[in-house]
Amino acid sequence: MRRRLPLIVLSVVVAGLAVAAGWLGVISLQNKEEADQQAKAIQSGRQMGVNLMSLNVDTAQKDLDRIVDGTTGELKNKLASQSKAFMDQVTKAKAKSSVSDVEAALVSMDDDSAEVMVSLTGTVTNDKVKNGTPQSYRYQMDLTRVDDRWLVSGLEVVP
Repeated sequence: MRRRLPLIVLSVVVAGLAVAAGWLGVISLQNKEEADQQAKAIQSGRQMGVNLMSLNVDTAQKDLDRIVDGTTGELKNKLASQSKAFMDQVTKAKAKSSVSDVEAALVSMDDDSAEVMVSLTGTVTNDKVKNGTPQSYRYQMDLTRVDDRWLVSGLEVVP
């Protein structure tokens, strides 16, 4: 009987360690998935900021398509319905813009929505302003996860 007791204790300890290792493995995978989704949401917001400030009269339709492709819901519908007016305005002004110093940060997130703040410097030139002056822009973006993509569903310029 005395010889069995250490064997039973050892078995219980091994089983406990196996359960703990499995639990830690599951937690680790969940943390990695959460970190991956956070990184994807931040990158999507950052890319939208770049897209919004990377316009060129020569590639305006492609630039607009790229912006619309990164959106969903009511925002996508609104941008798509205003595309002709946007194209007319960019073409008439012969506008070009460029972006630098892009920063993005996650404000909040759950399984299928996130809020991201994007800060960047943009320079706009056109027929009237030949040498644009760099200006700071900040956007608050609401993102929605659609399949495995984070798309902008709300956009606001923040002073």
